[in-house]
Amino acid sequence: MSNNGFPEALAALPAGTAGHVDHIGVAVPDLEQALVLYRDLLGLELERIEEVPQENVRVAFLKLDRQGGPGHLELLAPMSENGAIAAFIAKRGPGLHHVAVAARDVPLVLERCREAGLALIDQSPRLGAGGKQIAFVHPKGTGGVLLEICGPGPA
Repeated sequence: MSNNGFPEALAALPAGTAGHVDHIGVAVPDLEQALVLYRDLLGLELERIEEVPQENVRVAFLKLDRQGGPGHLELLAPMSENGAIAAFIAKRGPGLHHVAVAARDVPLVLERCREAGLALIDQSPRLGAGGKQIAFVHPKGTGGVLLEICGPGPA
């Protein structure tokens, strides 16, 4: 372990990153129906369900590693016909919505993305599920993948 509490392998990462996928977001029209697949049939352990009213979405977090490692599958279901997830499903249908990369310092990672010329959806972090800081990078600069930078909540 390095002196900052992270494995030595992470020390070479760019400042602000944590070196792992925090979660993979999947847009679903019906949360309970999706849980039948991912929890009941595939055996992923449900960690929690919560509502994120500011995004008009209900989310379920399922553990990807039963040994307690990082990483979740986030199922996102619209709470009404309004909001980004409802619009996504209406336009593209259910499926992969985003990949979230963990960051120790979300504003720093956003600034590096901005300096690299990437289009940011969020110019500064905002509050997301679980009280985490989140910000999105537009897929036109990331090879077609909506990228979420996800970090600890505000102190």
